[in-house]
Amino acid sequence: MTQAQELLLNREMGLIEFNRRVMAQGEDSSLPLLERLKFLCIVSSNLDEFFEVRVAWLKDNAQHNPGRILADGNTPGSTLGNVAAAAHDLVAQQYALLTDTMLPALREEGIVFLRRREWSQAQQEWVKAFFFRELMPILTPIGLDPAHPFPKVLNKSLNFAVELEGRDAFGRASGIAIVQAPRILPRVIQLPAEVCDGNRHSFVFLSSILHAHVHELFLGMTVKGCYQFRVTRNSELTVEEEDLKNLRTALQGELRHRQFGQAVRLEIADTCPRHMEDFLLTQFNLQREDVYRVNGPVNLVRLMQVPDLVDRPDLKFTPFLPSLPPVLQQKANLFEAISKQDILLHHPYQSFQPVIDMLNLAAFDPQVVAIKMTVYRTGTDSVLMDSLIAAARSGKQVTVVVELMARFDEEANIGWASRLEDAGAHVVYGVFGYKVHAKMLMVVRREDGALKRYVHLGTGNYHPRTARMYTDFGLMTCNEDVASDVNDIFVQLTGLGRASKLKLLLQSPFTLHSMVMQAIATETEHAKAGRPARIIAKMNALLEPQVIHALYRASQAGVKIQLIIRGVCALRPGVPGLSDNISVRSIVGRFLEHPRVFYFYNDKAENLYIASADWMGRNFFRRIESCVPILDPVLKRRVIKEALRMNLVDNFNAWEMQADGSYRKKTARGKVHSVQQTLLADYTRQI
Repeated sequence: MTQAQELLLNREMGLIEFNRRVMAQGEDSSLPLLERLKFLCIVSSNLDEFFEVRVAWLKDNAQHNPGRILADGNTPGSTLGNVAAAAHDLVAQQYALLTDTMLPALREEGIVFLRRREWSQAQQEWVKAFFFRELMPILTPIGLDPAHPFPKVLNKSLNFAVELEGRDAFGRASGIAIVQAPRILPRVIQLPAEVCDGNRHSFVFLSSILHAHVHELFLGMTVKGCYQFRVTRNSELTVEEEDLKNLRTALQGELRHRQFGQAVRLEIADTCPRHMEDFLLTQFNLQREDVYRVNGPVNLVRLMQVPDLVDRPDLKFTPFLPSLPPVLQQKANLFEAISKQDILLHHPYQSFQPVIDMLNLAAFDPQVVAIKMTVYRTGTDSVLMDSLIAAARSGKQVTVVVELMARFDEEANIGWASRLEDAGAHVVYGVFGYKVHAKMLMVVRREDGALKRYVHLGTGNYHPRTARMYTDFGLMTCNEDVASDVNDIFVQLTGLGRASKLKLLLQSPFTLHSMVMQAIATETEHAKAGRPARIIAKMNALLEPQVIHALYRASQAGVKIQLIIRGVCALRPGVPGLSDNISVRSIVGRFLEHPRVFYFYNDKAENLYIASADWMGRNFFRRIESCVPILDPVLKRRVIKEALRMNLVDNFNAWEMQADGSYRKKTARGKVHSVQQTLLADYTRQI
């Protein structure tokens, strides 16, 4: 391990640390109970992706490139060992929180998850009827024998290993059968009011129903045991450029295989005997450290539906109505408003509706001649995509850059690409080998005999639902230099040729990394010359080694560096002689902190940018990203206040990072400052 590598923290361990901070939200008794349950579910969802992507990547490298040295100096094999230990500890903590704290607290509120031994006679009869009506007709038990080998188990599906005794109608006695739970059924079943025995909200797990009646699938045989299990598989898609003719067609083929990638994790019930565990490990070619025994459902993500089924506003966050910027509150024409001034939207405190309106107006405005847009994540049901389709059908020139490789959104994006093409839109998939992660929308309008361009640039996706849950910025402008740059980027994506020199925007993979490096170097030189020097940056992740080492050099020169990084950070803050002047904090609260905002003091010039990119190697070098300077003095002061300074004084949702990569919750002394609560109070109206 080199000295430089010793100065970097491990990415995978940083992701586990982030999930510990999310878990702490579930442990926080000051938060509404059903919201705490959601945070518990979010941890499970995060861990699923962590194993599908990061652990799968480590396992692949440990097998095929075991001597590889990672950025932090460790090998994939040693990292896997560290990750397994930390992940087992986190999962144990998660299920202890569920069984020892969360379920008892919910029971006190009349929200009950009934175990089989608690079912009343009426409940048993209802469950039995449900089993024969909803489950029995679609279950396919598979008895294992030479004619029925171990079935292909779908990624993250709920399954049961059943131990049997006796012989069936054909004289077979394999002793083991596999039952796969239908994916179309919810994992949590709400009992009707007439059998709730006084509890307003009573639930049973689908797994409990199947456990209670699994014997009905094996008539004449004795069920010795029934054990739920779930396997997580490598879900990365691999499409080779060689001989590739159509990315969409190639991806559709890969998506069919994603459900059956190499197994990376096995979750089983804690009651499962060791011999059955060994049997399953053999089937999935996994090791003992890959097994996660759980005291409860093997998929806590499915509990996310419970708050929607429970009408208890007192156990949820207070709903709110986002506001509109003052210039848009007068119901003025949106394009006229943008012509008068740049408009900055801070979601979710301010509504995402102006973005929807911009596209919807453009679709039906006879003065609009063209629309160009990037699509990374927009969901399976999107009013934005509907507007694009309507615009194309009305004869407007519609160009959409659809990122087919947006992880876990590939299928939805393939569907939109097809529908857009059918409507007559020009659909392109960007540049092979580079994900299009920039968030850009441009509307070209004919006004007074000339063409005028209106642009929206964002830090988050064009997704109305996540715009209610993620904090992000969006800039609406008709600044001609910005519009010209956006148009040039679209030309790069749809055509061929060298990258042109942009006027204001920074772009990955060409200029963004060099700008960040130069800006850090400039602050370093100011500090060496005795001038005030300061960097404040807010993002989701910091991993790129060159930037980290540049920040270390800046700190040593005396630059004050304050980093607000929600997720993983490979930089070690507060190391004497190395990073004394660097602090790192993470804000974890009701909303997912998502903006990328970069501030460089630059001898009072105060250069400020919002971007689609984190400071990671993939964002700098393997993605197409956009970064726009905030030039309007009023908007600049607002972003500095809301995205940076308010985050730096938060003592409610903030965690301070330590040099070893651990985090300490910021203790509120005196007045409580919460950036999210303050902005909610400032911008929204409770409903």
